[in-house]
Amino acid sequence: MDPAFLGIPDPANGFQLRNQKLSTFGDTNLSEPGFEPLLNHDGPTNESSNLTSATSSVGVEDDFGEDLDFSDAVLRYINRMLMEEDMEDKTYMLQESLDFQAKEKSFYDALGKEYPPSPDPANQCNLTSTSSSNGGSYVADPADYDSTSPCFRAHHHRASNNPATAFLDSPISPPESSCQSIWNFKKGVEEAKKFLPDGNKLLNFRLFPLEGIDEEGLLVKEEERREGSRRRKNPHSGDTDLEERSSKQAAVYTDSTVRSEEFDIVLLHSMGKGEAVLAAYRENLRSAKSNHDGQLKLKRSSGGKGRGKKQNNGKKEVIDLRTLMIHCAQAVAADDRRSANELLKQIRQHASLFGDGNQRLAYCFADGLEARIAGTGSQIYKALINKRTPASDFLKAYHLYLASCPFTKISSFASNKTIMIKSKNAMRVHVIDFGILYGFQWPTFIQRIAGREGGPPKIRITGVDFPQPGFRPAERIEETGHRLAEYAKMFNVPFEYNAVAKKWETIKLEDLKIEEGEFVVVNCIYRSKNLLDETLAAESSRTIVLKLIRSINPDIFIHGIVNGAYSAPFFVTRFREALFHFSALFDMLETIVPREIPERTLIEKEIFGREALNVIACEGWERVERPETYKQWQVRNMRAGFRQIPLEREIMKRAIEKVTSSYHKDFIIDEDSQWLLLGWKGRIIYALSCWTPI
Repeated sequence: MDPAFLGIPDPANGFQLRNQKLSTFGDTNLSEPGFEPLLNHDGPTNESSNLTSATSSVGVEDDFGEDLDFSDAVLRYINRMLMEEDMEDKTYMLQESLDFQAKEKSFYDALGKEYPPSPDPANQCNLTSTSSSNGGSYVADPADYDSTSPCFRAHHHRASNNPATAFLDSPISPPESSCQSIWNFKKGVEEAKKFLPDGNKLLNFRLFPLEGIDEEGLLVKEEERREGSRRRKNPHSGDTDLEERSSKQAAVYTDSTVRSEEFDIVLLHSMGKGEAVLAAYRENLRSAKSNHDGQLKLKRSSGGKGRGKKQNNGKKEVIDLRTLMIHCAQAVAADDRRSANELLKQIRQHASLFGDGNQRLAYCFADGLEARIAGTGSQIYKALINKRTPASDFLKAYHLYLASCPFTKISSFASNKTIMIKSKNAMRVHVIDFGILYGFQWPTFIQRIAGREGGPPKIRITGVDFPQPGFRPAERIEETGHRLAEYAKMFNVPFEYNAVAKKWETIKLEDLKIEEGEFVVVNCIYRSKNLLDETLAAESSRTIVLKLIRSINPDIFIHGIVNGAYSAPFFVTRFREALFHFSALFDMLETIVPREIPERTLIEKEIFGREALNVIACEGWERVERPETYKQWQVRNMRAGFRQIPLEREIMKRAIEKVTSSYHKDFIIDEDSQWLLLGWKGRIIYALSCWTPI
């Protein structure tokens, strides 16, 4: 459209139209419906004749080069259209005001108060639309022209030349009744606040209604119980929109950062009351598991129904879920969707999140296979990462893990004891912890080093971890620092904390704030598996991080790894190795922990299940679970310029005693190539070693 038709001056000649033929406009019948507003305007009759003469002159061929100006009638037509739009806006604002008053009245009724009467309608603005030779405008009724009236002030400011104040006091501004309504609404809100609980109580883990108290005296959330029942009915529900729901819940997510008695009992488990509680918890697990197994045997011997399907000869049908899962993985790798879906359907029929160890393992692996078939593995894994588990819930699962298996306890013991022995003469100890997470390892270290002969040294901990998704990438490790500072204050240990939330390969030496004269310890326990390997880049993240640690030149480097071979780029090989690895973990929990404990489900689904889903359903940069064997890491560390040193014999001896005396007989602890090895039923699951720069 030409600028002149929009009232925009032509860049060359203002409103002059050049080299344009308007014969179609001149030949148009102005009595058509589209031009009725031009003929039936409200102006004088002589202006109508002027319009006719103007249009007839435009239609002459030899007048094309002359200037063309809009007539008053055309301008009035455009003005009337703008007036009608303005009236629609005014009507909408008035309706909004009336709706607001209606809602306000219902609010007063709910509070049992009398709604204040509205101002006299006679004082309201009676705005009408008129036309004049100067164009259309909003004019108030003459009876309302009072200097104290809001209409008068609005009309006066409309005529002013200040556009900022003209908008605030325009004729569509809210009347005084709306101002009174807003004041009454605020007053009603203040009255309603008296009936609400204190704000701190609202944010103290009370985002959902509570249903009651369980047999252990713990409050049970009704939402969690309903969600569990829904998932039992439909195990596939909620996965597709999990990412959306988790991103919405992240805005109201709160977590406890203060030290509490519950935290003390769990985290200070190496001595005192915490050690006694952990030993009692371990005995309770043994007793409960023994009773459960006894009842199960009694039920089977009395002819109770088993989980397997009975054939015609009365024998139970044996289902080999592992073989079914391997066949399904092979069908997925061959892109045989029909066979893969049929096998996945059979797996689903026998898998259960609340069954035995094999059924729970099949449930988690079926989720991964289904996500890979659908191509939604990265979205589901991202949603699971965004779904933040509160530290209090993770703490209970951590306590169960400490009581049921020795992996975390022995690793923390060996690491802390090595640091204390090597730094016995240092007055400043700087621990750089790659993958600090919640920092559950360090309260016992602070507790132990507080009793060091000659007084505790100054402890500096630099917590390094991957940034969290969202607006606060360092939120979790900062909360870890607050919690550790509370424990340092409790045991009178000089303490300083530095949080670094970055991708590990992007960290610079200056980010770690190393000071002269410190005893520097680099600690990385079971988190190097999340670094990318050479299948994605010639210089992998593992090589870059090891070079960074070498440039730190630490006094000691304590390295704990997950001993796994499921980082191969070939899917079927990776799937089979992951199946063997996680089978050992699920079998361990099935042997030691009763099935009905909710913390077991959290460990299996939120931790092991999430890792398995990433291994099965994600590829490329999105596959972050890439463990290697301890022998592969030994070669990597030596190439990076480190020399392996053996762990103290005292540490090895005490670790073996703890495992053999306090835990299940099927746990193994051994030493190979100066690595401390931990596993279950012959399979090595974790390994720990100590290094120093060459």
